[in-house]
Amino acid sequence: MKKMMILAALVFPLSALAETAINGTEINLKANEQPIITAANPAAIAKLPKGLTLAHPGEFTVGISGEGSAPLTVYAEDNKTLIGSEPDIARLVASALGLKLRIVVTSWEDWPLGVTSGKYDAAISNITVTKARKEKFDFATYRKDLLGFYVPTHSPITAITRAEQVAGKRIIVGSGTNQEAILLAWNQQNIHAGLAPMTPVYMTSSAAQALALQSGRADAWFGPNVNGAWQAAKTGRTHLVGNVDGGWPQAAHIAVTLKKGNGLAPAVAAALDSAIKDGSYQRVLNRWGEGVEAIPASEVNPAGLGD
Repeated sequence: MKKMMILAALVFPLSALAETAINGTEINLKANEQPIITAANPAAIAKLPKGLTLAHPGEFTVGISGEGSAPLTVYAEDNKTLIGSEPDIARLVASALGLKLRIVVTSWEDWPLGVTSGKYDAAISNITVTKARKEKFDFATYRKDLLGFYVPTHSPITAITRAEQVAGKRIIVGSGTNQEAILLAWNQQNIHAGLAPMTPVYMTSSAAQALALQSGRADAWFGPNVNGAWQAAKTGRTHLVGNVDGGWPQAAHIAVTLKKGNGLAPAVAAALDSAIKDGSYQRVLNRWGEGVEAIPASEVNPAGLGD
């Protein structure tokens, strides 16, 4: 994914949020400040490449975008500490590898240079595995990439899961994202079939997005399902009308992103597998309402969008 444009402020302060139910899971943000760790795993540690130079000795330094959105990232009650499912996943990897976690809050635009330059050891920022990205980075997957179409509660639209259902509609989508690529591909299919074209609506202001939906200037929002589900639960003003795999027409996964060829990906995958096996991984996803996107095992450099 690229920068995620959602229907409210991009990073929520904990003080502004109450408990929320997502996918049937009650989320208690104050309780979720408590770290979840997994035991150091000798098998994962043994996979760390010999001679590996970490950004900070003894630490796993992870770039996480501060431009994310709940439940991926959210500031704790102190308005300084970044919590959310992404920091939690980073902590599981670090603890399984016997390393201390260091989080570097970054932007979406900066993570590629941060990883390649060695400023941090990994980026965990809702990054989808793609063919193009695999040419520059290595990946260890940790979550399914699931996208969602969300419409206002008063909308007559009941389902959007395939190309013909976007014909003639105005859909809010992030520029340069996987979801934009899917919409544009669907639009071409529709045009060839003689259907009305879809109109992508590009907005950088979350307030403008919400206003466009509620005023009828846009028909739907298309983006990461976890973000849409959070907003629907918090505001009660939108609801889900369809899910699409982020790698349409194939499966796609979100992954820990690492410097190409440094050998760290197998160790990270083993660390994630360790957390999956002991249940700490599922606890992390469940407490953020992301359990439906869990994977049974981490994969290194799997097929992605464009393969």
